[in-house]
Amino acid sequence: MDWRHVANLSLRPSLRVTLCPAPCPGLSPALCAPDVPVDPPAPRRASGGRGRTMTGADTARPGRPGAARPDTGPDPRPTGVRRAVRALLRPEPYRRGPVLTASALLLGLVMLLHAAIPNRIGNLGSLVETVLPWSGLFVPLLLAGALWRRSAGALVALLLPVSVWLNLFGGLLLDKSHPGGDLTVVSHNVGAGNPDPVRTARALAASGADVLALEEITSRAKPLYEGELARTYRYRTVLGTVGLWSSLPLSDIRPVDVETDYGPLGDAKSEAVKLTYNRALRATVTTARGPLAVYVAHLGSARVNPGAGFWTDARDRGARALGRAVAAERSGRVVLLGDLNGTLDDRAFASVTSRLRSAQEVAGDGFGLTWPAAFPLVRIDHVLVRGVTPRSSWSLPATGSDHLPVAATVSW
Repeated sequence: MDWRHVANLSLRPSLRVTLCPAPCPGLSPALCAPDVPVDPPAPRRASGGRGRTMTGADTARPGRPGAARPDTGPDPRPTGVRRAVRALLRPEPYRRGPVLTASALLLGLVMLLHAAIPNRIGNLGSLVETVLPWSGLFVPLLLAGALWRRSAGALVALLLPVSVWLNLFGGLLLDKSHPGGDLTVVSHNVGAGNPDPVRTARALAASGADVLALEEITSRAKPLYEGELARTYRYRTVLGTVGLWSSLPLSDIRPVDVETDYGPLGDAKSEAVKLTYNRALRATVTTARGPLAVYVAHLGSARVNPGAGFWTDARDRGARALGRAVAAERSGRVVLLGDLNGTLDDRAFASVTSRLRSAQEVAGDGFGLTWPAAFPLVRIDHVLVRGVTPRSSWSLPATGSDHLPVAATVSW
């Protein structure tokens, strides 16, 4: 075909070809007809795609040899990170869930400023400090609400209670115990209503304790404990409702006044009468490394009732008296064993905790909760020390009491 005779070729919605009037050799007569409309080829349907068409000009496919992929520039669609950043920069997420945001901030402030909560109304400050570790349970609840409401403000506000809780109690989640130790001590509130004192005594004797302190000993159960524990411990002393058993010699034994009775009524009672319900004692344990002053204490109970709130008067008096006794102690090595009826976060024990360290906090694993034994919620049974190093601290299995026994090893 001699294309030099082609005068004009144009593409339109209906393709029209205009040829020169003179027939060309080898050219089809149909093409030589003037003004013969020729329809463009029908678009071809692309394979593998539904409803997609491809014109004749769109013949190059990605992936085929020689097919050039058109350069469309940077992808205008934002990535997942970009979308998240853009969402956080918008004000709408911060306006959602104002109640959740305020609740998270309030929770964090209560944790941070718990010492500033006054005790004037129902001992509210001490009550909050008693249950302070459990305040962390509100964090996952608020987190779930913030995610459900897609509230960025609540998520940011939750950083405050999380940071404060970890600062206060995060160290208790770690196992800080170490093997070894020069002396093992055990303390147990055996419970006035213990149905089987003999079985409890046998379990405690099998614990391997060198020094064993018992609280809440009744007159009925006293001979049972003395008889069973005599097989393991050569030395013992029982003063009122507290007692101390030891495989090492005991000396300088005396009661400690924790002000169970006070005022004119208490002053009217004789020492012999007071001794029958005495709740604390002090003794010296003679060890191969030197003398060790051991205190055993059972402070007054704490009660929660609608009228008085968190009633702790008797316990708080006892804590202050115990703090004075420890402050006056001349021995450089001191161990305090007992049921203090309160957690050490409570400000009422400041006079004690300022002079003694908790073995559980120094060398324990977890919170070491002790009461109630069936489902422990708080640690009110303690081993506190001064002048010796706690190596490990743990709770023993339940006995017939409503308290769990606590144990610790110490070294010089």
